[in-house]
Amino acid sequence: MNVMDIVLPGLILGAMGLVFGLVLAFASKRFSVQKDERVERVREVLPGANCGACGYAGCDAFAEAVVKGEASVNGCTVGKAPVAKKVAEIMGKEANEGDDKIAFVRCHGALGDVKAKSAYSGLANCQAASDVNGGNLACRFACLGLGDCERACPFDAIHVKNGLAVVDRGKCTGCGACVAACPRSVIDMIPAKGYIAVACRNTDPGKAVRAVCSRGCIDCKICEKKCQYDAIHVPAGLATVSYDKCVGCGACVEGCPTKVIVDFGGKAEAVPAGA
Repeated sequence: MNVMDIVLPGLILGAMGLVFGLVLAFASKRFSVQKDERVERVREVLPGANCGACGYAGCDAFAEAVVKGEASVNGCTVGKAPVAKKVAEIMGKEANEGDDKIAFVRCHGALGDVKAKSAYSGLANCQAASDVNGGNLACRFACLGLGDCERACPFDAIHVKNGLAVVDRGKCTGCGACVAACPRSVIDMIPAKGYIAVACRNTDPGKAVRAVCSRGCIDCKICEKKCQYDAIHVPAGLATVSYDKCVGCGACVEGCPTKVIVDFGGKAEAVPAGA
């Protein structure tokens, strides 16, 4: 075997490798997708929580969706209005104000307020308790208080106190993780700028509500009669707030006999009805 028998195959392989490399380099340049520089700019102003509350798999995916026009500039619930404003500036758009939402527990029945229908000694989570005959509480709308929402929250913004989930408004980002985790649908997202909220979901007749809970909405309609702004009504047995009309006068809060309507965001300065 002479030297060329060894060297020639190596030269051929080297030449083939060079050719393939040049072809790949050309193809990479020729068919590459140019990334919009706005994606990186949007990504830089996002908080980096990667919580998925925007509906995308992290901040990178959300930034790409915004630039493609698939996601709203207001889509980051963690960053809220300040981040929405920055994203809107990058995209040359306007951010809608007043869209921020916050979690609210639609139940006021702490331990002693809601009657128990049975004992429960299973797994300490709401889903498991709910799977056993609908839970151990007599009210089928009540918070079970076993902390599925607390464990799901990535921001330490909700905790179970005295058998009832309570939201820390200062920490809540409106990501909705607690809403998804609750098997009883007790938690809702409501406007962060809302003044009041109804801490009950029970649509049963008043007599039936009284039989299971001392803190439920009893369909008395006192709130509806007290409100000068047509901002609260009691359809289907449950008080419901129209946030576009509510001025935070507090009349419904003061008039509610079971105190199920709570002063959620602080009272606004009352103005004359019809003004």
